[in-house]
Amino acid sequence: MATILELENIASQVRRDIVRMVNGCSSGHPGGSLGCADLMTALYFEVLDSKPENFTIEGKKEDMFFLSNGHISPVWYSVLSRRGFFPISDLSTFRCLGSPLQGHPTPKYNLPGVRISSGSLGQGLSVGVGAALVKKMDGCDHLVYTLHGDGELQEGQIWEAVMFAGGNKVDNLISIIDCNNAQIDGNVDTVLNIGDLKAKFLAFDWEVVEMQGNDMKDCLRGLKEAKSLTKKGKPVVILMHTLMGYGVDFMQGLSSWHGIAPNAEQTADALSQLKETLGDY
Repeated sequence: MATILELENIASQVRRDIVRMVNGCSSGHPGGSLGCADLMTALYFEVLDSKPENFTIEGKKEDMFFLSNGHISPVWYSVLSRRGFFPISDLSTFRCLGSPLQGHPTPKYNLPGVRISSGSLGQGLSVGVGAALVKKMDGCDHLVYTLHGDGELQEGQIWEAVMFAGGNKVDNLISIIDCNNAQIDGNVDTVLNIGDLKAKFLAFDWEVVEMQGNDMKDCLRGLKEAKSLTKKGKPVVILMHTLMGYGVDFMQGLSSWHGIAPNAEQTADALSQLKETLGDY
């Protein structure tokens, strides 16, 4: 079991990877990636029962994770590589022609850790529900996790899946919503207000957990609480409160950093704020 400090150090390195990857190809989505670095570190280094050597597309005898908001691929690629799913040096190929590390994840290149193409928002929860039902049919005790942006919840397919999962007691599913109130066109509550998410999920017969996603200790608490609520007749949702661009002062809380790359000067500034703990790729 890793300590809080060890996990925080990994998350700091992941944030450095994100900034360098997006700058390196002058393209990508740094804001949401930085905001989810603590969660993804906690998941892959402490919570998920998923080891690189046991990974299969089918996900038998292991927990499964689906990144629905696939545009935040930089954080996922960094964590997967740091966890040993593929060489860390591959991060330098992010968004390059022919690289397995495309801007939106795809299984086309058989990249370990990636099971579906994602980034067409609204689809990941349906996939997660289906995977969770298969696990139930197979008598598998492992769990399915999904991650979504709060702006993604403006998609109608999400709510069809929410209704289905609650109505069919898909209780081996944990869905995490990154509640940062930021999307490509501005603040979520002004683009299209999604209202009281806790009340909505409760109305669809889900268990609801809330946590601070930029606090490693609270991330672990929230994930542990969510896991304790599984297999009791209801799916579980975590409403995770984060800041877009967390860790880099000039990006924090700004929807403008949803999908633009920092230039050389901005990259140097960002890296000066993020401790190098595991060595840059």
